[in-house]
Amino acid sequence: MNNHTRKFFIYTRKSTDTEDRQVRSISDQLAELKELAVKEQIDVVDIFVEKQTAKIPGRPVFDEMLLRIEQNEANGILAWHPDRLARNSVDGGKIIYLLDTGKIAELKFPTFWCDTTPQGKFMLSIAFSQSKYYVDNLSENIKRGKRNKVKDGIWPQMSPLGYINKGGKIVVDENIAPLIKKIFEAYSSGSFTLRQLRDKFNELGLKRKSGKELAVSNYQKLLKNPIYTGLMLYNGEIHEGKHEPIITKKLFDSVQEVMMRKSKPHSKGLKPFLYRGFFRCGECGCFITTETQKGHNYLRCTKRKNPCSQKYTREEIITSEIQKEIKKVSLPDDWAKWMLTENEKDKLVEAQSSTLFADKTKADISLLDSKIEKLMNAYLENALSLDEYRDMKNKLVNEKQLLKEKLSAFEQKANNRFELTEKFLKYNMELANEGINEEKLHLFKKVGSNFIIEARTVLFEPRGAWRILWGECRTDGASRRPYFWRKFEFRILAERVGFEPTVTLLPRWFSRPLH
Repeated sequence: MNNHTRKFFIYTRKSTDTEDRQVRSISDQLAELKELAVKEQIDVVDIFVEKQTAKIPGRPVFDEMLLRIEQNEANGILAWHPDRLARNSVDGGKIIYLLDTGKIAELKFPTFWCDTTPQGKFMLSIAFSQSKYYVDNLSENIKRGKRNKVKDGIWPQMSPLGYINKGGKIVVDENIAPLIKKIFEAYSSGSFTLRQLRDKFNELGLKRKSGKELAVSNYQKLLKNPIYTGLMLYNGEIHEGKHEPIITKKLFDSVQEVMMRKSKPHSKGLKPFLYRGFFRCGECGCFITTETQKGHNYLRCTKRKNPCSQKYTREEIITSEIQKEIKKVSLPDDWAKWMLTENEKDKLVEAQSSTLFADKTKADISLLDSKIEKLMNAYLENALSLDEYRDMKNKLVNEKQLLKEKLSAFEQKANNRFELTEKFLKYNMELANEGINEEKLHLFKKVGSNFIIEARTVLFEPRGAWRILWGECRTDGASRRPYFWRKFEFRILAERVGFEPTVTLLPRWFSRPLH
């Protein structure tokens, strides 16, 4: 071929993939190829620069170059090495086919010899095959390394939102993790759609690691990811992770149930009335709504189901009624303080809890480990298919995680029990304060359920420890003090005259006040 017809394209490529880490930079490739073009007296028609992997077909710059070669704009290619042109069989086949048809007359490489003879094309195909083999082998090694990491309880990929990569592991991101937990808690309440979650937490500044805002699909993926419970879902199989969980498995399961139910959100865009959605009508069961007339807020039945005789009620009257009900379940301040003191004494006495449950739970965990190991052996012996193995293993791992959480909870059981008692008594003291606002109304919701208004009177069903305080309306006459109060009066009186009151029952009476 005469020199004046030798029209070449220069093609350079370097990606950020692992296989290109040792490859010379694009500027180095260009410098060497331009030097070769001068040495070979080659006419360079155009230069193509690509920053994309060649593992799979579909490189836009490469495809454009071949198209222009087919249109006879050039008949040769200058590249640093054959692996710059192709690392897959499709692109390698295209190059050899264009050599066969004469569209490509020459290929030049600074470090590799190639001509259009059968021997030259054979050597080129071997070079392409070696490049493909290197990529395939490297990919398999990377996959094997990731599988081994997962088996060791280490997340093998980029850390999910809420974690950061550190020392080859993932650790909790102290700035983001609290928001992740709040997302799960908010959605588990059933009061938010995914879109509302996105709006709420994006406003708080939660973003992807790239700095872009999170989409609805990102929140859905986040809520379905068990990694936040300490488990890792990898290739359809659940593994135990060594990283610190952000939420409990119980909360995660609760979120999955809500997602399955596709719960509807509460109404939005309405006026912020204090008692909106709080009460139902005691006569017909419809919701009580609030509206403003002549500067005052009035509560009334919506009367959407049946005719109802209930009349309008001023908001101030309902507030007064709530305060009366609160007093019925509020302990005197000195009693509450005495109980807090006794609770602290009991906490010290019961510092050492029974280990029977803990030992049994540990044995159950060990048994599950044995079952998981036997399951793996059954799979290796072809007694189980891969899908059967994964399904059975996932169930066992989930069961083990729940047992581990129960064990952890039991180890803190004594403290938790007394903490709940302390929280209940402090809530009681807060309720006893005068005034009604949104925060206090939230506390009042913990007292009972089925809040209704009938004949301008507030009624509800006490629950948990509040039911004990209520004493099922058993009173000592005109004072209307519950039987429970009289019981404590006896205790305090007994203490004053020298008897020892049985105060160790107190934590057990108040162990379930706020669930």
